[in-house]
Amino acid sequence: MTSSFQDDIRNRLRSLDGSEIDVCIIGAGINGAGLFRDLCEQGLRCLIVDKADFGSGTSAAPSRLIHGGIKYLETGEFRLVAQSTLERNLLLRNAPHLVEALPTVIPVFSWMKGVGAALRTLFGSTTAPRSRGALLVKIGLWLYDFYGSRARAMPRHRMMMKSRALADLPALTPAIVAAGLYYDAKISAPERLVMELLKDGMAASGESVALNGARLITSEDGRLTFRRPGGDLLTVRPRIVVNAAGPWIDEANSQLGTPTRLIGGTKGSHILLKHDELVRQLDGRMIYFEADDGRICLVFDYLGRALVGSTDIKAANPEDVRCEDWEIDYFLESLRSLLPGLRFDREQIVYTYAGIRPLPASDAANPGLISRDHSAPVLEPVPGRPFPVISLVGGKWTTFRGFAEEVADLVLQRVGKPRKVSTRSLPIGGGRGMPRDFAARAAWSSQLAAETGVTPERAEELLARYGTTAEAILKDPSPYPDADRLPDAPDYSRRELDWIIRNEMVAHLSDLALRRCMLAVQGRMTRPTLETMADLAADALGWDQARRQNELADALRVLSADHGVRL
Repeated sequence: MTSSFQDDIRNRLRSLDGSEIDVCIIGAGINGAGLFRDLCEQGLRCLIVDKADFGSGTSAAPSRLIHGGIKYLETGEFRLVAQSTLERNLLLRNAPHLVEALPTVIPVFSWMKGVGAALRTLFGSTTAPRSRGALLVKIGLWLYDFYGSRARAMPRHRMMMKSRALADLPALTPAIVAAGLYYDAKISAPERLVMELLKDGMAASGESVALNGARLITSEDGRLTFRRPGGDLLTVRPRIVVNAAGPWIDEANSQLGTPTRLIGGTKGSHILLKHDELVRQLDGRMIYFEADDGRICLVFDYLGRALVGSTDIKAANPEDVRCEDWEIDYFLESLRSLLPGLRFDREQIVYTYAGIRPLPASDAANPGLISRDHSAPVLEPVPGRPFPVISLVGGKWTTFRGFAEEVADLVLQRVGKPRKVSTRSLPIGGGRGMPRDFAARAAWSSQLAAETGVTPERAEELLARYGTTAEAILKDPSPYPDADRLPDAPDYSRRELDWIIRNEMVAHLSDLALRRCMLAVQGRMTRPTLETMADLAADALGWDQARRQNELADALRVLSADHGVRL
C-alpha cells in the first residue's frame, strides 16, 4: 500500500522529467534544504537532489549545537557572530520543537592569561590563545551578549566564583579559579530539521520536489541527468544550478565540467557516553572547556547521554571518515582532566560519529583559525553549459537560514522575480502552531488525546519529539494502533515509524534507523528493534524478503563500521 504522499512525489518527478526548471540544487544537507525551502516559498520550480539520503553527510555529524560562535570573537569575525546569534534566536522561535536553550559553563583556570595572545590572533596571528583567563572570558561573554541582543531569547551571562562553580558541578577540577555561565542552544534532531525544511518547500511549491539516492551521470548542453534508485533516469534543464554538496563541492563541480578548488575541510568527531552521574551533574548544562592542549571541547546532556566533542583536524576524504581510536582516547583523557571526580572509559561509549566541515580552502596551519563564514562564488555560463553554477562554500548549521536568504536573493535577481516571502519569522515543520508554554502544551496534548484515544502523556511525548506533526501521526489511518510499541523501545510505536516511512521519503533501512529516529545515537538500538523496523519498511515500501535481508545487513554494517555500534 502506498501513501498519498508517495504518489505525490512520483507525480512531481514525472512532471519535472525533461522539462525546464528554475533551479536545481545538488546536495540536500542543511544549506541545500534551507535554500530549497526559501526558493519554493518564492514560487520557483525547484529540484533538490542528493546522491545519498537527505542530511546524511556533514549535516548528520554536527555537535548538535545551535550556537552563536563565541569562539569566532577571537578571530575578529564579528559579522559572523552577529548573524549566528540572531539566527540562533530565530531558530528558538521558529523550531521550538527541536531547538532549546542550553546553559553553558566555561571553566576558567587563571585570571589574566591569554589577553596578549588574543590580541595577536585578532590582528592576524595564526596561533590561537592556549589559555583564556577570567578577564578575557568576561570580555568575550559581554561581547557575545551584545551581539546576541537582536531578537533576544535568553538571559545574559554571569560569572561565578570557584566555590559556586564547584557547588554546582562537584566533579569539576578544583584547579579552576572561576567560571562563566552563558546561554546558547542545542538541537535534538538535526536530520529531522533537514527533512522538515524539504517538506515545507514542497508544500509551498506544488511543482518542486526533493529526491534522495540519485546520482548525477551527465551534464550536457544545459541538461542534467540523474540516475534514480532502481535505475530510472531523470533529466531536467535548469536555469541555475546551485552546488550545495558540502565537502563534495569540488567533485560535483568537476562533474558539471567546471573543476574548482573551493573546499579545504576539517574533520570533527564526537562520542556519546552512557554516564548517568555525569548527566545528573550537568543538569541540562554544557561545559565548554579547554583541553590540555588548548583546543576547545564540549560535553553536554543530549537526550540522556553525554555528548562529547569535537576534534578539528584537516581532512579531505568525506567518503571514509570515522571517529578514530586516538580521538576517543583524546576525549576520555580530556574528560578525566576536567572532571577528576568521575570515571571515564570506553565501555561507556554507546555511539560515535564524524564528519567533514566544508570550510573554504585554506593554507592556515591551525585548522581552528579557518573561517566558519560562508560565501557563494558563481561560475558563469560557458559554451556547453548555459546555466551559472553557484557553490555554497563554508557556513555552519546555525546560519543556514541567513545563508539561504542571501543566495535566494541572488537567484531571484538572476531569474528576474521578486521576493514574496521572508523566512525570518517562518515556522519550520512541527514548529508551526507549537504551543509555547506549559499550560498551552497541556491543553494541546489533552485535546489531541481526546480526539485520538491516546493518553495526554503520550500526546505530550510525541509533541516533544515531532512538534505539531504529532497530530498527523496520531490521526493517520494506520493499520497499527499506537499501543503497538517497538521491542526494547516502548516510547516508539509501530504507528509512528510506519508514518515516517510513508511520509518522509525513506529509501533504505539505514535512513530510518540513523536519521528518522534517535534510537541509534542514544545507544538504544537493539537487534529486535532493528528487525521490527525492517519489517515495517518492507511492508510500507514493498520489499521482498531478499531486499529486506540486504537492507538489514547494510544497516548493521553501517552501525558497526561508522558508529561503533554492534548489535
